[in-house]
Amino acid sequence: MDDFKLKLIHLHHCRGISWTHIYRLLKTDPDLKSIYDLAWHSNKYLHLPTPDFNQALTDLHSNAILEQIHRYRENNIHAITLFDTEYPLLLKEIYQPPWILYIKGNPALLNAKKLLAVVGSREITEYGRKAIHSLFPPLINKGITIVSGLAKGVDTLAHSAAMKNGGSTIGVIAGGVYHIYPKENQPLALEMMKSQLIVSEHPPNTKPARWHFPHRNRIISGLSHGTLIVEAKRKSGSLITANFAVNEGREVFAVPGSILSPNSAGTNDLIQQGAKLVKTADDILEEFKS
Repeated sequence: MDDFKLKLIHLHHCRGISWTHIYRLLKTDPDLKSIYDLAWHSNKYLHLPTPDFNQALTDLHSNAILEQIHRYRENNIHAITLFDTEYPLLLKEIYQPPWILYIKGNPALLNAKKLLAVVGSREITEYGRKAIHSLFPPLINKGITIVSGLAKGVDTLAHSAAMKNGGSTIGVIAGGVYHIYPKENQPLALEMMKSQLIVSEHPPNTKPARWHFPHRNRIISGLSHGTLIVEAKRKSGSLITANFAVNEGREVFAVPGSILSPNSAGTNDLIQQGAKLVKTADDILEEFKS
């Protein structure tokens, strides 16, 4: 690991250091040559409250954090920075792309040729299950890699159905790879770490916080050429992912549902707003031909 990469990863582990703080430091010191120097301690560019600044300094001079970073390789965890050639090109296009991706599994999946985000309700219905089982075999057969969030419901079925059909899948999680949530999906995550891929923008020992979940949705859509919403209520988090996809200029697909079902209210609204109605896998595949 070169000196710049190690410094950036170390900085990323410091409490209180946000995406914007790293951006400010890189603008003034592109090689991060001075971050360990006393001159940096002026807090000139970070503008952090004094307690947060002192906390960040403590972490920046922590040998324990450096040792932790060096041990990631032993646990088959790879840190890919925004400046590395392996960093996904599509993800670079989004607003505030993650400075670091912490991944475990098959890194080649990050730059797969055809990636489709599949998200939906945590309370998946039998209709949603049947929709996924109907759509996935042709999608997987055409080399589509499935991206989802390892949450309950649609996400869980999307990952497992992709693998069951012999395909590839990426799980974008809210916390670090040492803290898989929900706990019942830990066996699925461990299986994916062997032959698929788990991705997080947070250091491995980060416990998931409530705000991490909607924030990670920008990565799910950002990695993908298009986003499919299977089932969603009107206030579903899946609609956040769809909005990110729209803002990123990516295709949005939606499975229609009964006008009497609250689980389809969000997807039906998306179709009214211009999302592509999906009846068969061909409705998605024709957008992946170019």
